[in-house]
Amino acid sequence: MTVSAVLLVTAVVWAVSLIRSVRLRAFVYSLPLPMSLALVSTGHRVEGAQLLGVLGLNLFFVVVAVTHHRLRWPILLADAAGIAGYVAFSAGLLAVPVPFAPALVGTVALWALAMLLLRRRHPAPEPAAPVTGAHSGRRLPAPVKLLVILLGATLTGLLGELLRAMVVTFPYSGVLVAVESRRDLVAFTRHFARNSLALVAFLAAYHRWQDGPPVAALAAGWVAFALVAGALHAATRVGVIRSRRSATAAG
Repeated sequence: MTVSAVLLVTAVVWAVSLIRSVRLRAFVYSLPLPMSLALVSTGHRVEGAQLLGVLGLNLFFVVVAVTHHRLRWPILLADAAGIAGYVAFSAGLLAVPVPFAPALVGTVALWALAMLLLRRRHPAPEPAAPVTGAHSGRRLPAPVKLLVILLGATLTGLLGELLRAMVVTFPYSGVLVAVESRRDLVAFTRHFARNSLALVAFLAAYHRWQDGPPVAALAAGWVAFALVAGALHAATRVGVIRSRRSATAAG
């Protein structure tokens, strides 16, 4: 990982650590900033495996949430388990060719299924979250944050040969973001899963234009991300309004 990549990861993590709303934290983390830098700096093409890599990102947070909250593992050990899950998932994807179109259809279908299951478990969209997580308890000292970022960057470099093209979706800043959001990691994971569709749109648009200038491909990816993220936000707002109306009527 380059110095610029470390600085970018630091900026993303620091921004996430300052945000009180879990929903907004998940959105800021989902911005494809490290992904864009990885595409530009490595020259890897976006194919079907990278689309499924978005599922790997979700797998990372699910593993961390389960091991930390259910199994009561220390957060850094849970982080290590999440990274191991992502690496194993990536190794499986790299072992076989993954056609882009079936991967796109499958990823969107799995996202829709996940949203349906989450809606049944949590039918009412959550309002803006109160001060929770790292913001309600003792925060990590700045030197510890920097150490974790450097360790994550070092681990990325060591795993680079194994991950190859899957470095594009590697959870660069996810290690420390999970630490910062450890007390509300389940809610964070749920919100990030919803935002994942915008990342799929980013990769799909980049794939469409990647044979042209890299700047054009990145611009197309960011436009697609913004459109889908805006649609998801609007849908959430509508759900919140309906939920509040139903609660008022019931009251």
